[in-house]
Amino acid sequence: MGDLLIMSKKELRRKSIFDLVKLGQITQLDASKRLYLSYRQTKRAYQRYLKEGDSGLVHRSRSKPSKRAYSFEMKKTALALYEEKYWDFGPTLAAEKLDEEDNLKLHAETLRIWLKAAGLWLPKRQRKAHRFRRTRRSRFGELLQLDGSIHAWFTGIATKQCLMNLIDDATGKTLALLDTGETTDAAFRLLKWWIKLHGIPMGIYVDLKSLYISPKSLRHTDEDDLVEPEWLTHFSRACKTLGIEVIKAYSPQAKGRVERNHGVYQDRFVKELRLRSINTIEGANKLLQGRFIDSLNNKFMKTPASEEDAHVALMPDQNLDDIMCWEYTRTVYNDWIVRFENQLLQIQKTSIVRVRPKQTVILKRHLNGKITLWSKGQKIPYRFTEHREEKKKETRPYTSEQRRHNACKNRSKSPWNQFKPGWLKQTKENLVATT
Repeated sequence: MGDLLIMSKKELRRKSIFDLVKLGQITQLDASKRLYLSYRQTKRAYQRYLKEGDSGLVHRSRSKPSKRAYSFEMKKTALALYEEKYWDFGPTLAAEKLDEEDNLKLHAETLRIWLKAAGLWLPKRQRKAHRFRRTRRSRFGELLQLDGSIHAWFTGIATKQCLMNLIDDATGKTLALLDTGETTDAAFRLLKWWIKLHGIPMGIYVDLKSLYISPKSLRHTDEDDLVEPEWLTHFSRACKTLGIEVIKAYSPQAKGRVERNHGVYQDRFVKELRLRSINTIEGANKLLQGRFIDSLNNKFMKTPASEEDAHVALMPDQNLDDIMCWEYTRTVYNDWIVRFENQLLQIQKTSIVRVRPKQTVILKRHLNGKITLWSKGQKIPYRFTEHREEKKKETRPYTSEQRRHNACKNRSKSPWNQFKPGWLKQTKENLVATT
């Protein structure tokens, strides 16, 4: 080892005891007791020390590569792939992608050590506030948490999109879709997708956005805390029809499970989109509906405390297309016309339900853009009609003679004549008498 010799504390202690044996101050039996070694092992170590000196006490495997270690070529290949493709991945996710995409099986902690040594990854220190954990619900479908995550999901595009995320509280099973914003349309489509897969859940946890909760429902007195029917949003009205309880969350920490799950998507989904060169909402949704969500659920889903499923099947008379929609109340005009968004809907005479003028009907705008009219639970046939062209009145400028003539003509309509009709006549008679 040359002039430089590196020894551990254990080896230095063994040297000091063997020096005492060499000076004859203690025996080898006493040395074995102090070193917690057997007598035979102590004799072998002492003989090697006498023969080789201090270097005889150094462990033989020091500075030699392990037979179980990864090869240098594998380390070089992994670091090169990380710099090329996975430069913004964490060690755990990068190790998974190296195994899936590049057939390079590597332990995540080994990759973490290599990246830290090469200066390619630095751990992020996270400070978390002290909070009490709320226990999970016991049954699958007992409570869902819904929220939107606005983020720049496509690499290289500054425009932000919204990922609508729906997660089960008991199992952590997730379902998501990407849209331009956190809209009623996206919430309807996501909840409709969940119901088709699993059934109707018992409750859903949402924040206080006006999409889910009407601002009027937050105004109540101590005497009356109930929400009036007209205070329901389109989303909460659909949930009430299906029997889903809408629970208000007054802080992000209240529905922390879906908030933390946003971080999983913002980490893994963004990188998956970049690897597959996807930069459209349609392509992202195809990836979500494919194997991406299934892989997330297989990796992070938990087993519920109870095997009972809290979902309820749809009733035969329940149609999701007629429930997951926008409902409006409209009045029928005298010519059996219903107005909606500057469109005229002419109710047909062959209607099964008798509709009269001045009567209110329900107008539904569905997710596919179709409009239907309803009265007493029955669908009303209609057709679109065009607006009537109004005749424009020709306006001519009045001359001074015409203005004088109109003023004399409308003299009886003045306020004085309107409230005191005999005032002007009495004035004229007084003028004649004085003259």
